[in-house]
Amino acid sequence: MNILRGGRLSNIKEDVARYTTSLNFDNYIFEADIFCNMAHVIMLYERGILKKEEAEKIIFGLKKILNNGINSLNLDPTLDDIHMVIESELIKLVGEIAKKMHTGKSRNDQVATDLRLKLREEILEICGLLIDMLRDILNIAKEHKETIMVGYTHLQHAQPITYAHLLLNYVSSIERDINRLLDTYKRVNLSPLGSGALATTGFNIDRERTKELLAFDALIENSIDAVSSRDFILETLSNLSILGTNLSKICEELIIFSTYEFGIIEIADEYSSTSSIMPQKKNPDVAEIARAKLCKINGNLITTLTILKALPNAYNRDLQEVTPNLWESIEIIKDTIKMVHGMLITLKINKERMEELAKSNYSTATELADTLVRELNIPFRTAHNIVGEAVKKSIEEGRDIKDVIKEILNKYNLKLDDKVIEKALDVHENVKVRDKIGGPSPKEVEKRILSFSKRLEEYNKIVNEKRNKISESKKKLLNYFE
Repeated sequence: MNILRGGRLSNIKEDVARYTTSLNFDNYIFEADIFCNMAHVIMLYERGILKKEEAEKIIFGLKKILNNGINSLNLDPTLDDIHMVIESELIKLVGEIAKKMHTGKSRNDQVATDLRLKLREEILEICGLLIDMLRDILNIAKEHKETIMVGYTHLQHAQPITYAHLLLNYVSSIERDINRLLDTYKRVNLSPLGSGALATTGFNIDRERTKELLAFDALIENSIDAVSSRDFILETLSNLSILGTNLSKICEELIIFSTYEFGIIEIADEYSSTSSIMPQKKNPDVAEIARAKLCKINGNLITTLTILKALPNAYNRDLQEVTPNLWESIEIIKDTIKMVHGMLITLKINKERMEELAKSNYSTATELADTLVRELNIPFRTAHNIVGEAVKKSIEEGRDIKDVIKEILNKYNLKLDDKVIEKALDVHENVKVRDKIGGPSPKEVEKRILSFSKRLEEYNKIVNEKRNKISESKKKLLNYFE
């Protein structure tokens, strides 16, 4: 007999069962469901609701199911979900006593708890992957503090920077992603367990105790909100969407900068492909696939927002369709972080081409205008117009701007020493003089590398502390009766 439907309902049709089951993605919360049940059973025993021998038998059975793994279970879609599959298996292992496990809880608070248990570990894993990637980026940046390249705005030559400065741009943006995820962790790591279907229970349970056993930081204090809220998933998906955007921007630059026209980097063979017809081709396929896959995270966020926007409070079965979006997004982001990490640490850097481009298209014009302001005490807008006129004349006449600027200055009865002009037009000097916080000068980049490295170790410490707390809670649950 179906343990879920045997009382109130007749057997479910097979096609209906297949349509409504969540078993095809419940593998994500299999382990979480075991530990959720363990914590609940231990609490029931401590409150005198279950006898010791009853609790011991149930815990023994749950441990056996955990050790055997999800593939050992009969994933019968008529049982709806992993919760009922595990309970059904437990009855086979330890007998009728297993039916007491569900005393004082609902699948509503159980699934809400499972999702948070699993998601908090996924958040920590993602943070760990990002920290590892940023460490490696910082190490590469140390080697390129004086590797001159041109920076772009509107994808047009703008000002000289260094490759290290560009890499720190990636570190700076993704550091915020780490911070967002760690901040979201605070709202994920809240316990709904004990909220029942929506109105708690008449049994003398202890919600604080299950919170402690499962290493949650606090309780969700309203039982309706506890079982129905999925804003923690929305927040996570939003974070992943932003992170995906940052990763996609990196992929976009790798694609552009690896073209023949730019030629400043070369993506490693293992992250490239060739053409089926054009033998000369080396295509940045991994970066392109990553750019496309990351779009799915945006779609999953919008889908989830749309599912949730019109639901009344308390549990609705629509919520089941939220979690596949979450798990897919998490898998995409983890895989993509690994791909981007791999591409960045295996890039071949063409320093000569980088410097050639930096010198070739008036990227030092801003510093030349700034020099006119400093040396001649003229307004910046006047200096801007003078340099702009010089650039135009240089382009039209095909002449070096060093010669043209002198003529333009003479036109306005202004004079500037040749050495001062040459220094202003030197790409290396341009970079050196920009030594303000966050600037591209080698000394400033070195300071930022140290600053970023210090904070990364702080994040790593936080992540490891949380992982250890979770690990210890699992050990205590597994060894409670030993």
